[in-house]
Amino acid sequence: MSARIVVLGSLNMDFVVRVGHLPAPGETILGRDFQMIPGGKGANQACAVGRLGGKASSAHMIGRVGYDVFADHLKASLAAAGVDVSGVHATKSQPTGVALIWVDDAAQNSIVVAPGANHEMHPADVEAFRPTFRGASHVLFQLETPLGTVERALKVAREEGAATILDPAPAHPLSRELLAQVDILTPNESEACILLGRKTVRVGREEAAAIARDLAQLGPRTVVVKLGDAGCLWWDGNNEIYAEPSRVNAVDTTAAGDTFNAALAVALSEGREPAGALRFANAAAAISVTRAGAQASIPTRAEVDAFLA
Repeated sequence: MSARIVVLGSLNMDFVVRVGHLPAPGETILGRDFQMIPGGKGANQACAVGRLGGKASSAHMIGRVGYDVFADHLKASLAAAGVDVSGVHATKSQPTGVALIWVDDAAQNSIVVAPGANHEMHPADVEAFRPTFRGASHVLFQLETPLGTVERALKVAREEGAATILDPAPAHPLSRELLAQVDILTPNESEACILLGRKTVRVGREEAAAIARDLAQLGPRTVVVKLGDAGCLWWDGNNEIYAEPSRVNAVDTTAAGDTFNAALAVALSEGREPAGALRFANAAAAISVTRAGAQASIPTRAEVDAFLA
């Protein structure tokens, strides 16, 4: 019997421009290689679940779009990846969300998001999602939808027996009440520091272990600190597991975190132990950074299996 994985979150159309370097405030630069690519952290994660899960799991997306051509493209992209989009509804009050993304020659990016319809998903809407959460193995969340909605949906998902995974991006300080509903919290270095109210610093393995323990004191049952090209670290209150990175030549890191979270959910839903799940997630994220774009960069299950082999 296949596992059901639900993603509640954002859908954006990404407008991506390659640049020699990221512009400084007030600076105008020339870009190149413009692309319009389906994105949004929620939709990226749903797309990744669809591509990585295969027959072992099914992907379901809950979100909001506008009544415009971007909405049609976003839903079609997800459906092509095998995602059930019956939970994606249109609102007349806002256009579909968009993201403006600059990617430099070192594969670093700068992103501005106009949420649009993503902010039209309200806490009062959450009860209607309960049947979709029921029977799901995991529900994935991010922070491109209203915090009140995320907090309420986390609670409902756990009431329905699903394990909750929160990618705290874009980073905000979060309440203990919200974090208490999180089974797995997956911040990167800067997000972890913001959650702890600290200055953002480069984090190594030893610092990650200390940060994971501090974050766990805020309420989540497990913390996975994503360290980019330095791997990741898992702490669940009993076990500390460090997973080495997969070495690749990075082109664009836009969807790496989303791919990691989706792959982690897929692996855990299949019953893999944490070490194996982290290895699978690292491999999927590594493949994604070798390609440009968000959903365009997400690998298939066959690609990840071949990479690991």
